[in-house]
Amino acid sequence: MPHRPRIPSPGRRTVLRGSLLVPAAALPTAAGAAPALALAGRPEAAWGVQVGSVTASSALVWVRSDRPARMLVETSATASFRRSRSWYGPLIGPGSDFTGTTPLYGLPAGEQVHYRVTLADPHDPRRTGKPVYGTFRTAPARRRDGVRFLWSGDIAGQGWGINPDIGGYRVYEEMRRLDPDFFLCSGDTVYADGPLLPSVTLPDGRVWRNVMTEEKAKVAETLDEYRGNFRYNLLDDNVRRFNAQVPSVVQWDDHEVRNNWYPGQILDDDRYTEKNVDILAARSARAFHEYFPVSTPHGSYGSSSRRSRMYRTVHHGPLLDLFVLDMRSYRNRNSPNRQADDTTGILGAEQLSWLKRSLAQSRAVWKVIAADMPLGLVVPDGATDFEAVAQGDPGAPLGRELQIAELLRFIKHRKVTGTVWLTADVHHTSAQHYAPERAAFRDFAPFWEFVSGPLAAGGFPASALDGTFGPDRVFVRAPDRANVSPMESPQFFGEVAIDGESAELTVRLRAEGGAVLFSKVLRPGHIGQ
Repeated sequence: MPHRPRIPSPGRRTVLRGSLLVPAAALPTAAGAAPALALAGRPEAAWGVQVGSVTASSALVWVRSDRPARMLVETSATASFRRSRSWYGPLIGPGSDFTGTTPLYGLPAGEQVHYRVTLADPHDPRRTGKPVYGTFRTAPARRRDGVRFLWSGDIAGQGWGINPDIGGYRVYEEMRRLDPDFFLCSGDTVYADGPLLPSVTLPDGRVWRNVMTEEKAKVAETLDEYRGNFRYNLLDDNVRRFNAQVPSVVQWDDHEVRNNWYPGQILDDDRYTEKNVDILAARSARAFHEYFPVSTPHGSYGSSSRRSRMYRTVHHGPLLDLFVLDMRSYRNRNSPNRQADDTTGILGAEQLSWLKRSLAQSRAVWKVIAADMPLGLVVPDGATDFEAVAQGDPGAPLGRELQIAELLRFIKHRKVTGTVWLTADVHHTSAQHYAPERAAFRDFAPFWEFVSGPLAAGGFPASALDGTFGPDRVFVRAPDRANVSPMESPQFFGEVAIDGESAELTVRLRAEGGAVLFSKVLRPGHIGQ
């Protein structure tokens, strides 16, 4: 497929040297919030760097310091930094857990950008720490350049954290070597409700060992405990190398707060002293925005005017618009999901209106809808309630299905072409084709939904299908029992490549170890492929 020239991996070793030289053992553990006034020496950025919110001309660079510091960024077209541009970033302090971001503007479209972040003593700018290096590609301005990205989700779940015996999160290094334009993390970025144990004995007698921190030994409730959960994955050097090379688009789902949560929920869980989920969600949302380079507004959870907004549109050149959903913050309560009238649904009225409007206005060839939960796969919540859209009734739309039916009808009648759904959440990988001739609800155009994950969590058997929208599962790879560890089953991620000449979109479902399990080519402008 014609694509922008790639910089070979050996050439990146110099560019990434700042992050490669930091071993996980050298990173701060436990709370990680530095006793700043007692520290000697120079500021350090041992947690690496990240980039997000990448467009054709801008990006957002993230770093974490070990003490109060001024964030300084330099960018260059080359790894030598002979000609560079300087960016004066914010003063980083305890109010943001020593994290900070610096926006970059006026970047060249479709080009490789090299950057380095230096932390300076706020009282003596001559006292600076060792620079940390990274690189990324801006979005293309030309259609012929093509686009390629990866997606997955579900990290450090079900008791499976960073295992040094197997090299940590090895799949991140595999994804890095594919050198995508960006990575879509489809939710469950952390498991704040999933404490880890130092070791777990597997069914075959082998022992899984976890890297442990104070915050991962209990469920997260306080702001510092949520921060510690987001910080945990950065202990893995594979993740830090990946972050230094691949920009991210990140969304959340339930485990950033608590399993299967919904707004207004009051917990009946002895592990929690704080029972109000809205309070927990506000703390998690703050930590989420501190630990990821996300440019969406952040406010108090529960206030419609100041709520932390996760849903957004990511424009990535003329071939791709990515619509990042939040199927968690605006939903109604989990229930049997068979009500005949449901205006709130899983998106809420405001987000649904935004999605319709944005899809209709999009001029991109492909409109990828990044959902944090699947549409036609049944995801139970206990014995009688349901967690996602489907509830197992193959008849006419009920409950949350009513809102999805409204959206699918809108897409058909407004002649919105090129919609593809991507998700994770269910801890296996599959491909579903939805078609009206197989469905109880028929007023929609056919489309595809692709599922991947987990990235570093337990694997689970395939979910049951709900026939309301006529899904045909043409491929699935899943364990035959619940919570299979990453030592027993490969982890999964997906790849999307859009050809710059033909505009064909190819989806590949991949397994850790290099195998391509399933591939599907979609042609632009064609319906029901």
